[in-house]
Amino acid sequence: MEYPHPAPGSCPEHKKLTKNFPTITKTSKSPSQPMNRPCLRLLHPRTQFRCNSTTVNPTPPSILKRPAFNLQQILEKQELMKQNLEARNLGHLVPSIPRILELYAHRRKCIEERTPLHLRRAELMKASAKTKFQDLKTKFRVEALEVKAQLAPLVAREKEITANLESLVFPLPNFTHPDVPSTEKEVGTIGELKEKTVVKDHIEIAEHLEILDLRSGARAVGHAWYYLKGMGVQLERALVSYAIDMAVQRGWQLVKPPDVVRTEVAVACGFRPRDEQGDQIYQLSNTAIEESPTDTGKGSLCLAGTAEIPLAAMHIDHVFPENHVEDLPVRYVGVGTAYRAEAGNRGRESKGLYRVHQFTKVELFAWTREEQSDQVLQEILQFQWDIVDSLGLHARILDMPPHELGNAAYRKYDIEAWMYGRKAWGEITSASNCTDYQSRRLNTMYRRIDNKHLFVHTLNGTAMAVPRMIIAILESGLQEDGSVVIPEVLHKYLGAEVISKPVRPEIDRRTKHEKGLKYY
Repeated sequence: MEYPHPAPGSCPEHKKLTKNFPTITKTSKSPSQPMNRPCLRLLHPRTQFRCNSTTVNPTPPSILKRPAFNLQQILEKQELMKQNLEARNLGHLVPSIPRILELYAHRRKCIEERTPLHLRRAELMKASAKTKFQDLKTKFRVEALEVKAQLAPLVAREKEITANLESLVFPLPNFTHPDVPSTEKEVGTIGELKEKTVVKDHIEIAEHLEILDLRSGARAVGHAWYYLKGMGVQLERALVSYAIDMAVQRGWQLVKPPDVVRTEVAVACGFRPRDEQGDQIYQLSNTAIEESPTDTGKGSLCLAGTAEIPLAAMHIDHVFPENHVEDLPVRYVGVGTAYRAEAGNRGRESKGLYRVHQFTKVELFAWTREEQSDQVLQEILQFQWDIVDSLGLHARILDMPPHELGNAAYRKYDIEAWMYGRKAWGEITSASNCTDYQSRRLNTMYRRIDNKHLFVHTLNGTAMAVPRMIIAILESGLQEDGSVVIPEVLHKYLGAEVISKPVRPEIDRRTKHEKGLKYY
């Protein structure tokens, strides 16, 4: 049995429902009247509908708390910070130091002025709540309102000063370890330089072995994109598996982090969305990256330049509890895809796989107590040493100078492998101690036995950056016949000891002719 539908607006229940709800306008090529029915999304919140509105959604609030900058340290070491800025080629930030100290003094004065008023207002509200006499209650409340009126301009002024202060402090880098050299210093070598009778560039080697296709990558996406094929993909899998196994055996917990993070988290970790060379990260949101240092891309998303960023974000607003203090440091090894918007100039130094926009990377990340961070940095460096040595590469370890440090790094070591085809050293790993630079911005702390809360130190290091390791292995293991000998530790992962050019069986043309097939 069919039931007649009432005309729109004639049903009392319909009027009740549509009173406070918007209407949906039907769109078509021919003009028509609006459909006077309530928005189904509002009536049925469980039903999913796609909104095609052109209205820009408001930017979501930041998920990060206000950074706990160590302003007292800047005050006490202002000359050291100026020298640090000059050494890191950030001299343009030096004039901000006096202004920071001036604003810091103004904020302290504001706090000193408002504190007695806050205490007085709290006393009045407490007295008002306790008294049973209405006239006294009214008197206390009136006085509390007067104190509140006196507080308002002080609070507003302090808020403005704090915002200006943070905008100046945020771009400042970490302090630098006193033992960091002024120029890169070689502190160790790995393996021996081989005498090779045949030397070729990794591109020529890989294309001969049919494991790399740069031309298709350039057509499909653009410069510095690539396809790995066949044994090239297998070699990547072998390198990643080997690095993971070694890390897990040494107590690092395996994590697969997301490759997308909030832009504000990347900035808090010390990564700059844009520098003098242009964009450094791939932005996913329709929110543009602003030039202002105070705009950290709140609510927007970006592709992670390294797994370090999402790993650091795992403990935003986290306090390692008292019963876990003994367990620090906490060590994670993460596998992710790294995306870099910058890929260098189109020259010999960056061609092929050396500097690309996307690559697979295994990253080490640790949270430690202050007194543990130097020791864990050496632990990460030893891990990297063992990886490179076991792969039979010739490399050197460098203590990097201030101008080669990222904003977050307090000290950094790089390992560079000799790349025979490039006839130059190439960075294959790095290890950094960021002290409390990232944890102060991400609000990551630990609670000591005495219940005192302190900021953890964060450290990161490359366990395996696949493209450059492939370069080093191909150019180091090249044989006269064009094949490449694979390091022994990778045999069980790769299932082969040598990568050779694929051999395709020749087709007997007479067989094709007999079958009546055409060939060209």
